Amino acid sequence: MTKKKESLTVQADLSDIFTVDQTKREHRTGFPIEKALAGIIRQMKAAGLRERTISDYEIYVNDFIEKTGVKVLREITADHVYAWLASMNVSNQTKLTRLKCLKAFFSRCFDNGWFESKFWNSIRIKVDNPVKEGATDREIQILLSMLDLTDFVQLRDAAAILLMYQTGIRVGTLARLENKHVNFESNLLKIDGGIIKNHESIYLPFDDVLARLLNALIRQNDLIRRDNRVKNELLFITSRGMTVLSSPSNNIITKRLNKYAKEFGLKNINPHALRRGFAKNLLNKGANIALISKALGHSGLAVTTRYLHLDKDEVAESLRKFL
Repeated sequence: MTKKKESLTVQADLSDIFTVDQTKREHRTGFPIEKALAGIIRQMKAAGLRERTISDYEIYVNDFIEKTGVKVLREITADHVYAWLASMNVSNQTKLTRLKCLKAFFSRCFDNGWFESKFWNSIRIKVDNPVKEGATDREIQILLSMLDLTDFVQLRDAAAILLMYQTGIRVGTLARLENKHVNFESNLLKIDGGIIKNHESIYLPFDDVLARLLNALIRQNDLIRRDNRVKNELLFITSRGMTVLSSPSNNIITKRLNKYAKEFGLKNINPHALRRGFAKNLLNKGANIALISKALGHSGLAVTTRYLHLDKDEVAESLRKFL
């Protein structure tokens, strides 16, 4: 056998020169959905998003993978999404909530360059939105009359209920209020942007009844903090002087409102109903949408219009005033 010439035997290691690296291979064959989800979750955690939001992404994207059998992003079509929705034995409203979560995941994938188009934008679910009612003066009066204001927890709850109903603040903002935010000279809640969702400061007035409750609450808070050796300036605290937020999405005040609603048979006693009641009170007294939107801290008038959820009778009654 003739020996191969040494000059014809290449000594350099060129084994990787025509190998498609992992990134290019994934681009050609499709980015794995599970890998995309893991990356999106890391980004969301780094951005400080709520654990509940992150959990929803994991639950619904994994459910989509399981139900459709699709493994890579480039294979996903609108038909897969509709098939996923059809597999659910839930109301259209629940389907819509889950679809919004999946769409949000897809949009984040698009922003990362893993999709070439937003095919999901055309996917719709028809939902008949029921009119959401707000709390009424009668419900508030019934509830407050049932509370024992000599008990610290019930005093705190009464102040929280009336404060949300009179100012429309979110329950999350309420949990972060401090003594410095209450001005008794002018009966104003002066909230800085740091504890508001839209980060814009606002002044909200309250009446003398609420002023009395808040005065009593602040004095009682001082005693609670002293006895428990706790240092904070929070306006709403537990019986041990701690924050009413056991986690960013777990508010003791919300739980207490749910308890009262069941105990006293009151339909519209929850943070959203109190806030909606505040907005509808303003509307009924002649406030325009722009003012209501500013008071609620909404990002735009369209949000406020949807939030009010006026039914047909309310619209007709409002129009009658202009005849």
